[in-house]
Amino acid sequence: MTTAQLLTDQLTNLIGRPLPLRIRAWDGSTAGPAAADVPTVVLRNRRALRRLLWQPGELGLADAWISGDLDIEGDLAPALSQVRAALTGTRPVCPGPREWPALLAAAARLGVLGPRPQPPGGRARVRGTLHSRARDKAVISHHYDLSNEFYALLLGEAMAYSCAYWTPKSDTLQSAQEAKFDLICRKLDLTPGSRLLDIGCGWGALAVHAARHFGAQVTAVTLSQRQHAFATAAVEAAGLTERVSVLLCDYREIADGSFDAISCIEMGEHVGDQQYPAFARRLHSLLRPEGRLLVQQMSRSTAAPGGGAFIETYIAPDMHMRPVGDTVALLEAARLEVRNVEALREHYARTIDVWHERLDEHRAEFTALVGEPTVRLWQLYMAGSSLAFAERRMGVDQILAVRPGATGTSGAPATPADWYQAQERSS
Repeated sequence: MTTAQLLTDQLTNLIGRPLPLRIRAWDGSTAGPAAADVPTVVLRNRRALRRLLWQPGELGLADAWISGDLDIEGDLAPALSQVRAALTGTRPVCPGPREWPALLAAAARLGVLGPRPQPPGGRARVRGTLHSRARDKAVISHHYDLSNEFYALLLGEAMAYSCAYWTPKSDTLQSAQEAKFDLICRKLDLTPGSRLLDIGCGWGALAVHAARHFGAQVTAVTLSQRQHAFATAAVEAAGLTERVSVLLCDYREIADGSFDAISCIEMGEHVGDQQYPAFARRLHSLLRPEGRLLVQQMSRSTAAPGGGAFIETYIAPDMHMRPVGDTVALLEAARLEVRNVEALREHYARTIDVWHERLDEHRAEFTALVGEPTVRLWQLYMAGSSLAFAERRMGVDQILAVRPGATGTSGAPATPADWYQAQERSS
């Protein structure tokens, strides 16, 4: 029996149904369905299986992929989708006590047994109390301080690492991100002189846009040193230093103020489950009466609030997501009135697909910046994230809320129609 056939038989027994993929082993042998639309998984060496023996499941597969021990012929995203669909409803793929003896016997026959392989680089190393200020800063630094040059190449001119807004006039990533900035600013009713607090400002794109096109006075906040340096330079280059202040600090360090508007674009996922009520109350206290809050935030079922082993290990440790209705309830519990919720799930799948295309198109440049394992890590991250939104395992929403006035007034319009109409911008 060939190496590939032995592996196929073992995996078929494990999942309880025919294998939804074809295997090509390190010795050149192949086994599994031969149909053209069936993905082929290539095991380049025995170490790929050793990783899975030591760490069965998602993280072992991710380690094998990132290290180059495992590969997939053709496009990664369709292959992941096909395999996931084929495995839906099967018994758990991770072996239990009954399966281990046969698996270990097969592993010994293939010469796979051995010491645990070193994981590839790129795993987050964070310590300290969950969601302490020091730990949160380390988590943000792990992901966002990778390289400003890397993110500039990935995100393009817009330099926005969040879901874009694709309208009939948005035919490029740049125009879709600008459409998102415009929509946020209109929902927040920004006008010349409006005081905007942008929590988790990224590389400053929204802050610059709000100041340049709507005349807002912006306080932008980030925990990332590299984002702070980039955003500060962007503000200076735009000639907006009198309108935009970029702070390197935690949102909990912001002095009490009376802001007309607050934007929080895909930062709330990093706050934490137990900390979110206090976060919502803090947002309330920072707004003036009738001030507006725009939270753009990812959502997920309670079954996987952190996004899975791969995301929590390599991308965003300590991340917490919840169903959008739960976030709305938390904001309402903080005495904020939710006025509008807009789902952007399909917009995010399209946005990530463009980022993924840029990663593929400029692969040599990305590799020169961060190395091949990190590029492979991001390939897996982009492919998996796009599928999560496209297949409705994740969502993202814009939640607009207000701090009501003393008599219950909201200051919000009776209809949101104007938000979606082009308006003349301030110079």
